[in-house]
Amino acid sequence: MQERHVTGQSVAPIFEGWAPNGDGTFSLFFGYLNRNYEEELDIPLGPNNMFDQGSTDQGQPTHFLPRRHKMAFAIVVPKDFGDKKGFTWTLTIRGNTEKVTGSLNPIWQVDVAKDTQTNNTPPVLKVTPDQTVTMPGAAALTANVTDDGLPKPRKPREDQKVEPPPPGVFADLNEGLTVEWSKYRGPGNVTFENPRQSVVDGKAATRATFSAPGEYLLQVVADDGSRIRGYHCCWTNALIKVTVKPAPGSTGGQP
Repeated sequence: MQERHVTGQSVAPIFEGWAPNGDGTFSLFFGYLNRNYEEELDIPLGPNNMFDQGSTDQGQPTHFLPRRHKMAFAIVVPKDFGDKKGFTWTLTIRGNTEKVTGSLNPIWQVDVAKDTQTNNTPPVLKVTPDQTVTMPGAAALTANVTDDGLPKPRKPREDQKVEPPPPGVFADLNEGLTVEWSKYRGPGNVTFENPRQSVVDGKAATRATFSAPGEYLLQVVADDGSRIRGYHCCWTNALIKVTVKPAPGSTGGQP
């Protein structure tokens, strides 16, 4: 039986595949595995969190939630990119360096528009515009979500034990349409009043407070609970930028 590590482990970058876009460009999808079951890790942009092609910053996270996170971000490449080039993502933490290369190799093409088994499609997600708050104030966050109603939530058997997943992991099979809020980038800690919630009447809302001033990216994941292994559907990600100013009379600083 594999030992579960609460803390002390590393992060592996993962290439999920690529898909064509309607304008002729292509999207390369990346995710990650934080091997810890509880510890959240921060790896700032730079030599320990970088891409070797173009800018070091390709939109990757600097905050890594526990366990597996599929398709956390995408890199859009031009129509003439070709299948011989690639983007290599390097992550280094605790002396452990891991790399993965994403390319347009045909074997890595995926369908992100629907689940080919059931025609289930991802939720449509619209989020709060970028905003500015002053400490100790909170950012008010809203997600408006619509979905095709697939899959239908199923009731667990009476003898079935349902344990909550680690923080940041996608919805359980029986939860239906949910929204999860998390820190994606930022200098301090972020606390959400309700980080994981069911969508009610097409809407989910929460408030976030911050331990330090600075620029933050918050990620919103709307998930319909399909959880089909091997498929890249059906959830939708979005990012909200929050600029946090220090309290009046404060000099700011780190947590």
